[in-house]
Amino acid sequence: MALCKNCGARIADEATVCPSCGAPVTSTAEDFFDKVKDLNNTADTTYAYHPQDVQSNRVMAVLAYLSWLVLIPIFAAKDSPYARFHVNQGLVLAIVEVIWGIFAAIAGELLWFLGFVLDLGSIVFAVLSIIGIVNAAKGRAKELPVIGRFRILK
Repeated sequence: MALCKNCGARIADEATVCPSCGAPVTSTAEDFFDKVKDLNNTADTTYAYHPQDVQSNRVMAVLAYLSWLVLIPIFAAKDSPYARFHVNQGLVLAIVEVIWGIFAAIAGELLWFLGFVLDLGSIVFAVLSIIGIVNAAKGRAKELPVIGRFRILK
């Protein structure tokens, strides 16, 4: 028996609605995918950038998410507000990735299993990089999930 997420009443495993409040019953997998969708529901400020700036600096914006290649657009496209937005996102991602790597290395020396689990965090960083690259290539100025709201460059 499961519990209704709306009212807390007990629900039979085969039920599709709660017998107490009538709320639809969702599976754990559906809940997981809803949370993933919400995670990527971040601020989109594409409207704030000139379309010509977006078009001419997409490549620089993509480079910003390729680890330390973020240094190229920092210097090559320093006058582009669109590239600067993505440079900030990529720079935050690179810094967090380095900090995470150091923490994982130290933890791995202390407890090998914890180090292995923390190494799986590199998958998260790869996913965030892919999200950033896709947004930049599409010409969108959309924040990365979780770390996108942090600003290093103004």
